[in-house]
Amino acid sequence: MKLALIISFALLGSVCSVGLAGLLLLLKGKQLRFVTGSLIPYAVGTLLGAAFFGMIPHAMLQLAGTSVLPTVLFGIILFYVLEKLALWRHCHEQPCDVHTRAGTMILIGDSLHNFVDGVAITAAFTGSVPLGIATSVAVIAHEVPQEVGDFAILLESGYSRSRAFLYNALSSLTALLGAVLTYFLLPFIQPLVPYLLSVSAASFIYIALADIVPGRRAVGGLRSLAWELPLMVLGMGTIFALRLDAGR
Repeated sequence: MKLALIISFALLGSVCSVGLAGLLLLLKGKQLRFVTGSLIPYAVGTLLGAAFFGMIPHAMLQLAGTSVLPTVLFGIILFYVLEKLALWRHCHEQPCDVHTRAGTMILIGDSLHNFVDGVAITAAFTGSVPLGIATSVAVIAHEVPQEVGDFAILLESGYSRSRAFLYNALSSLTALLGAVLTYFLLPFIQPLVPYLLSVSAASFIYIALADIVPGRRAVGGLRSLAWELPLMVLGMGTIFALRLDAGR
């Protein structure tokens, strides 16, 4: 039963996100910017909510809090190093001027990122079903605008729409690989689950604060806070509500 949930939510967080992103690309100009612009602050809220309301507290319960925060800090540094090596990249904004336009590097970075998402989903479901669902919601929320950005860059790099969709779909399947692999290795790595949760929390924090937020600072100035902040709070509230069910 739990394996079925893990597979279902890993697919929702990866392949379905690619499909939704592909549909969003049917929108043009202001419509596309409005929809993705609304998803991005919501994604920030879900990522931070999943990290601080779900993963870190659950890891602290299992490790008595002694090693969790240093592991989170290590994870943030790790993802910073991976991004410097061009192995970990995100592009939630359009146009994406920060990251390389090389299609191959985009697909490599996306595959690694999706694999980590799959590990995070399984580690979360190992803690509890509500934690797994909350983590999956955070994954889906930030994957859709990211995949829209990836599509745009691949198209600009010379890929046809069908090839861009196919390659993005294939790279997204690494989330399922990471999820299933982690599930079957759990008997051997069960003591590592709190550390996996901590590193997964680090990836969510890094994505939210190092990748997404900097791109939003230049959009709309203070006036944009009027609609961005409620969407961030809504994202956090979504995760908090899902985690609240854990005690029922």
